[in-house]
Amino acid sequence: MTSNRVSRRIVLQSSVAATAWLTAAPAIIGRAEAAVMKMRCSSSLPNDPKYANGRVYYDNLVKSLKANGLGEQIEVTFFPDNQLGQEIDVINSVKLGVIDLMVSGSSISANLVPLVGTFDLGYLFTSFQQQTKAFDAGAAKPIEAALLKGASIHIIGWAYNFGARSVLAKKPVKTPEDLAGLKIRTLPNPIITECLRLMGAAATPLAFGEIYTALQAGVLDGLEHDPPTILASKFYETAKHYALTQHIFSPLAVYFSDTSFNRMAPKLREGFLDAANKAAIDTRAHGLAVEKEALAALVEKGVTVVECDKEAYRKRVLPQTDNFIKARPEAKAVVDLIRATQA
Repeated sequence: MTSNRVSRRIVLQSSVAATAWLTAAPAIIGRAEAAVMKMRCSSSLPNDPKYANGRVYYDNLVKSLKANGLGEQIEVTFFPDNQLGQEIDVINSVKLGVIDLMVSGSSISANLVPLVGTFDLGYLFTSFQQQTKAFDAGAAKPIEAALLKGASIHIIGWAYNFGARSVLAKKPVKTPEDLAGLKIRTLPNPIITECLRLMGAAATPLAFGEIYTALQAGVLDGLEHDPPTILASKFYETAKHYALTQHIFSPLAVYFSDTSFNRMAPKLREGFLDAANKAAIDTRAHGLAVEKEALAALVEKGVTVVECDKEAYRKRVLPQTDNFIKARPEAKAVVDLIRATQA
């Protein structure tokens, strides 16, 4: 008898618990459905809301997510200044799905998929406006497909680096002869390194986070980068001559892990990708405006802006594109389309 009473009591308790769970289920399910998707976004640049392209893009992304009604469904945390590691480590983490988003130039992903290096070829683009027209005509599609296939990374937006890459050095470099033998920092990227070597420099690949101290120590004679990055990172404190070589107009890419892409519900993903693209467009407009402002600010900081013999540099670099196409014939259609596009 005791055993039966205990059994009935357990059944009753179970029924009460089940009823309580069913009553609460809609709220629990609702909370699950409303769970915030958290993502991490990395940039190597400082946390400067005006001159650092990563921070500018992040601010635009947050604004676009809110405009798309996703501000409470997607939470993106920003990690500037190499907080998540050097760029080569971060791009590999994006490939593996450890980090969701990365804002950086196209150059860094060429270490994973060499075809991306097409966009780093010296004097390929003539301006950022021409770049946008070429991408709208389809020049970016083969690169995007190759990166997704080869590294499981989506490019979900193309923006502008905040100006063309030019040479900041401790002495004026108006001609290739002036540049000869100078240790100029380049990205750890074989295409950009080769471009600077052809221009005459002793091209020196180095991680971004190590540039300032290398300039201070005399390990470097200069670097090549855009004006806002030089301003935001205070490289002007160690080198005072900025030659407008404008040898590379490499695009700014928004990298998104395929792992993160696939864990998003289709409707949420659609809204997120739309917001990401809108943020890229807004960042382009900012980049064009801020390049001129940064150049003026560098002059105020004591930097001499040097008009150089750009045509002499360009002629030296021309063979690079032909050699790249010989090694990677699939790049020819991309290069042809870019060259056929007028600004």
